[in-house]
Amino acid sequence: MIPTATPAPVAESSLFAFGAHTLIQTRRLLMRWVRNPVSLLETLIVPCLLLVMLDTVIGGQIRRFTGSEALFGSVPLVAVVGALSGAVAGGILLGRERDAGLLARFWVLPVHRGSGIASRILAEGCRILAGTVAIVAVGYLLGFRFQRGLLPSLAFFGVPVLFGLAFATLVTAVAVFTAKSTLVEGITIVTSLMMFFSTGFVPLAAYPQWIQPVVRNQPLSAAVDTMRALAEGGALARPLTLTVAWSLGAIVVFSVPAAIGYRRASRC
Repeated sequence: MIPTATPAPVAESSLFAFGAHTLIQTRRLLMRWVRNPVSLLETLIVPCLLLVMLDTVIGGQIRRFTGSEALFGSVPLVAVVGALSGAVAGGILLGRERDAGLLARFWVLPVHRGSGIASRILAEGCRILAGTVAIVAVGYLLGFRFQRGLLPSLAFFGVPVLFGLAFATLVTAVAVFTAKSTLVEGITIVTSLMMFFSTGFVPLAAYPQWIQPVVRNQPLSAAVDTMRALAEGGALARPLTLTVAWSLGAIVVFSVPAAIGYRRASRC
């Protein structure tokens, strides 16, 4: 009988293990989100219904006020808000996994230590992209059209992914450091205020003059204006610069606390 060679085990800290374990955990997260009614509502159903409601209630008034299609503002707005809402739902699920001891179980298994948080970033990007595609599809049914060509249209989908990942970093930092999901859910109040006081909800000129500088420069307005310029045309440099600055700033500020908190939560 000829002995067969046994393949050498792959070290859990190797680059290969990091890639393989990240993909496995990303699939686990995506499957859990798909099967979770709250995540499905926050990611797909509620944003699409919100888009239909905005176009029905205030779409005609904005068209008469500005002379342009209101969907160029409402579709980007709903796409970004959907990314933020889904991040909050993901933060709540993360807190539940920590409380249930699931993160601690992964910590004692031969799993690459960095794959846990890396898989959440990858899964979050997939979730945001899928939600944006669904919202744009509903927008197309309502009359939304890209007018700048292929490359700006593809860049349009990248804006909510970047902005959503930055916000998800903030939510993760909050979720792993607090035992109360109400604090994570309280972030929804802030995102609601950002939505109602943004250039995607109504044109900037419709707001009182004293608050226009705040509305124009807040993160949500910058992302919406960037997506509007990519879809319809117009000034792109300023809103794109603000969007990148806000997003990278949030990632830089909250990534270290999120990583430290995730490690601490996994070892509890």
